[in-house]
Amino acid sequence: MAKRDKSGMQHQIDENLKRVYEEALVQELPDRFTQLLEQLRQKEEKK
Repeated sequence: MAKRDKSGMQHQIDENLKRVYEEALVQELPDRFTQLLEQLRQKEEKK
């Protein structure tokens, strides 16, 4: 594979990873996770 092809492929991989990461950042936390975090906080407060 030519160096230019590898560079283009690496750039495409980088862009795809950035897009997936950015999409994950804007997703809302599921209710179940929120509930579990609240339960953990309550347990910590009781200690």
